[in-house]
Amino acid sequence: MTVPRPSLRWRVAAALGIGSLLVTSLLALATWNLASDYMLRQRVQATTRQAEVNLRLVDETLRKGSDGLTELLTGLTTDPDSTIMLFRADKVLTSGRQVDPAVLPADLLSMARDGVPARQRLRAEGIPVMAVAQPLADAQGLYVELFPLVQLDRTFRFLSGVLIGVTVLSGLIGTTLGSWASRRALRPLIALTAAASRIAGGDLKARLPDQADPDLAPLATTFNATADALEQRVLRDARFASDVSHELRSPLTTMVNAAAVLRRRQAELPGTAGKALGLLTSEVDRFARMVIDLMEISRADQVGDQEDFEPLNLGDLVRGAAGHRLGGEVEVVVASPPPVVFADRRRLDRVIGNLIENAEHHAGGAVRLAVLHHDGQVRLEVDDAGPGVPEDMRTQVFERFTRGVRAGSRGADSGSGLGLALVAEHVRRHHGRVWVEDRPGGGARFVVEIPGITP
Repeated sequence: MTVPRPSLRWRVAAALGIGSLLVTSLLALATWNLASDYMLRQRVQATTRQAEVNLRLVDETLRKGSDGLTELLTGLTTDPDSTIMLFRADKVLTSGRQVDPAVLPADLLSMARDGVPARQRLRAEGIPVMAVAQPLADAQGLYVELFPLVQLDRTFRFLSGVLIGVTVLSGLIGTTLGSWASRRALRPLIALTAAASRIAGGDLKARLPDQADPDLAPLATTFNATADALEQRVLRDARFASDVSHELRSPLTTMVNAAAVLRRRQAELPGTAGKALGLLTSEVDRFARMVIDLMEISRADQVGDQEDFEPLNLGDLVRGAAGHRLGGEVEVVVASPPPVVFADRRRLDRVIGNLIENAEHHAGGAVRLAVLHHDGQVRLEVDDAGPGVPEDMRTQVFERFTRGVRAGSRGADSGSGLGLALVAEHVRRHHGRVWVEDRPGGGARFVVEIPGITP
């Protein structure tokens, strides 16, 4: 299964968001390293100096042999979480928070016994501390002081939380800005797509607004020029078809009348002459229908208005067409309340008539007409008794000069290939749609849907 590719807008937004996240992450990492290293270094220096001062006081007390060593150690532990350990011979004198001497690293104590002051960060009884170990002046013991790093640890956690939050916020802001910027950048493309869709739907007046941006002005100018040329070409072709059709009406009327006279005398013409006359009169009739359809097509291609639109009871139109064209043997179904549409009566009459004629000429006649309500639309269904329409032809039958399996044939009932194209055009003028599907039980069902109104 192919995974759909994200839209250009979201790709731009994601790229800007990820870029912002990466840049902010690098800055946050650098800030963390610099700030944490500086604060830790300052704390180490402070604890080292404090430990040196305290060691001199302890050494002085030991040299004088004073009995106030315990009181001195107690006074030096000003923080409730600090600890002082004095290792002398086999004894360990502890002041402040009681900590098991076993938690002290052996390497730390070994370096101090060798005469090298040492310090190390560790956790003592669940509290982060800085352990400073120094030898006594008489080299007969060790002075170890544990300075709490609780406040520094809290500061580190707060700083890391702030930096992480800023990084995430920066990524979200970058994504939001990217989405906003891409939407604004793609707005002309959206307008272009909308205008092109309107033109494809038959609105040849659709144009792009003039653009002040020097990068977008050529696009709008070129598109509008192309749309103007297309509109002029369509109108010119429609006028040509209309003019030709009108010019043909007079001689065609004469030909139809003459053919009617000759048809009445056809029995007097024996053999080949009679057959030739029959072919001639059928072709004249077919030519007349084609000219009428061409005139209707040329009118449909013109940009129309809604001056002829009015509320119409579609059920009454269908009953009238069925009574006039089909008689009373065809089932006519009209929903209750009767569906009402805002439409052009002439165009709807032509839609109904063309669908009935199509069923008569190509599918053995209509067997059912229905006018129904369907999701706010008014639906017209015309069922026939034919073999149905193959799926690969269900779109082509609504194109001009498409006659399906009868393409290339001639005769009075072969049609011009314009009837269903006119149906599609008139339905589109009513903002509806038309399609063909299988009828339950066999045959084809032509369906028209147009917006309905409340009577």
